[in-house]
Amino acid sequence: MDERFKHYPLQAAESDFYAGNEGEKVLSAAVIGCGRVFPTHADALVKSSYAKLKAVVDIDETRAGEMAEKYNCEQYTDYRDVLTRKDIDVVHICTPHHLHFRMAVDVMNSGKHVLLEKPLAINVDDAQKIIETAKTTGKSLGVCFQNRYNPTSIWIKQFLDSGRAGRIIGCRAFLTWYRDEEYYKSEQWRGTWSMEGGGVLINQALHSIDLIQWFIGEADWLKASIDTRLLKGVIEVEDTAEITIGFKNGAKCLFYASLCYTMNSPLFLELHCENAVITLNDGIYVTYSDGKEEFIQNPDKVSGSVAYWGLSHEKLIEDYYGCLITGKSFLIDGEQAIKSLKIVKAAYESSRTGETIGL
Repeated sequence: MDERFKHYPLQAAESDFYAGNEGEKVLSAAVIGCGRVFPTHADALVKSSYAKLKAVVDIDETRAGEMAEKYNCEQYTDYRDVLTRKDIDVVHICTPHHLHFRMAVDVMNSGKHVLLEKPLAINVDDAQKIIETAKTTGKSLGVCFQNRYNPTSIWIKQFLDSGRAGRIIGCRAFLTWYRDEEYYKSEQWRGTWSMEGGGVLINQALHSIDLIQWFIGEADWLKASIDTRLLKGVIEVEDTAEITIGFKNGAKCLFYASLCYTMNSPLFLELHCENAVITLNDGIYVTYSDGKEEFIQNPDKVSGSVAYWGLSHEKLIEDYYGCLITGKSFLIDGEQAIKSLKIVKAAYESSRTGETIGL
């Protein structure tokens, strides 16, 4: 592997993870929700040296049973039954968005840690209550913004933090994916304000918004426009959005996201800095102010393992458990996760009112 990609943002050193007898997995997990993202979590737990999958939960008893058999663990149809088990340390929440708030609060109040799929909640008030529950219970709250663990994301973050690029002046980013009518009709919660909480912004583009604010810093204001271009009458929410974001450090970002393309293209992201322009697509292109150019190949692309934007769940999950074992702070807690949610909800408000919204 390229030497520049060896330093991942693991908060717990690998040598510090181990806390039990050799061959013993020291933390036990349950996963709520056996839908689209479930195998990613379950497979990561199977591979983990530090965690063991002990239970799965799904309201569909047949689906829960199939996953329990596949992963050799116990099954439940009511998540509250898992909360009474003293041998479960961590609960992964992989359910539809509108269920995140109640489940996360219940899990932490039962004395268990939470690893939650994004978004934190479907509104800022509920997200803040989840954060407060983590504080009052002393339980760990982690949120899956796994693209921060992509090798290319880490290279850019380290390059920016090194100061070599200088001050960030501007950013532009484009996410063009495809979701058809069948995708939305396959799950009743998709495409609804009350259950999904929005469309492309709160679901598919939230990872990209998280990266942008992680790279640049705190957002200060925005103005946005959203629309439903292809599936009016099928979905309530937006499939296309455009946002102009101003940051507290003076940088500005132009962001566009749509589900109206014909395929899922990699995110295009460009950072205009004082000393360089950094472009992320399949790899990283750097054009320095003196005219020199550099290309950094994405190591996931070289290995042939990248099948979708965001291959790094396994790294995030292993790091989360490493932090629990060592007592270190996890990189993406509730305070981090709420930042992108605030941008999305402000974008919806801006589009509704036609006004610039302060953050």
